[in-house]
Amino acid sequence: MHTFPLGTHTVGRVGFGAMQLPGPGVFGPPRDHDQAIAVLRRAIELGINHIDTAQFYGPDVANELIREALHPYPENLALVSKVGARRDENGEWTAAQEPDDLRADIEQNLRTLGVDRLAAVNLRIHSGDPNAVGPVDRELFDRQLTAMIAARDDGLIDGIGLSSVSVEHLQIALERTEIVTVQNLYNLVDRSSQPVLDLTTERGISFVPFFPLGSGFTADNPVLGHPAVQREAQQLGRTPAQIALAWTLSVAPNVLLIPGTSSVAHLEENTAVRDIELDDETKRELDAAA
Repeated sequence: MHTFPLGTHTVGRVGFGAMQLPGPGVFGPPRDHDQAIAVLRRAIELGINHIDTAQFYGPDVANELIREALHPYPENLALVSKVGARRDENGEWTAAQEPDDLRADIEQNLRTLGVDRLAAVNLRIHSGDPNAVGPVDRELFDRQLTAMIAARDDGLIDGIGLSSVSVEHLQIALERTEIVTVQNLYNLVDRSSQPVLDLTTERGISFVPFFPLGSGFTADNPVLGHPAVQREAQQLGRTPAQIALAWTLSVAPNVLLIPGTSSVAHLEENTAVRDIELDDETKRELDAAA
């Protein structure tokens, strides 16, 4: 299966994440503006029809590059953004979790991208650590969901997504409304979101793992450097990144990848995982690698 529904859209299971388009630390202009534009245009040439972005990537930078490179957009392109955080003038991550913040940031995404409607917007639950899942604040979460439902009902977004959430968050949300996608940290060596993935699979909701290749902000990468990944890459004549991404795709049919890069060569390498099928023995070895 090479596609999966993302709400009302059907997208390829390998998309593109815009997080690496801005400068170092996802802050400021890209190192190479023309290369960033080339990456986005090559993504469309390769048949990618799902781009994940956020106003706070830069801030503003990723969305501005997407618009410059691709507007007017292909009809089948699903643009997905997220809200719940912002960046200050020093690049520090700050929470923007109140309903008015969510609405304002959805509208700012629309203006910067030059669209009237987004395929989905993820509500990112901010817990201080942008990659951690925090406890449920039921009163705030209810108000946040009300704001997201209003944005959908007002025609600003096609679907509501969640990011950095627990099973409890997802269960509460599903009691109130349809959820079309969930985006959590998940990779070969960090499967703490497995219960969330299992629930999305059961409910037919797309699951988008971030950092499927491990964090790009650490010196040592436990995914790409894992002995099992290195060994399988050598045996199959593939790169460690391709093996890790192919394994992630194999975990469940509702997994959608959004590997990011600022390099056309890496984009093509990542996209090629659509054609990699891991044999049973390889899959078993990697399943046991956590």
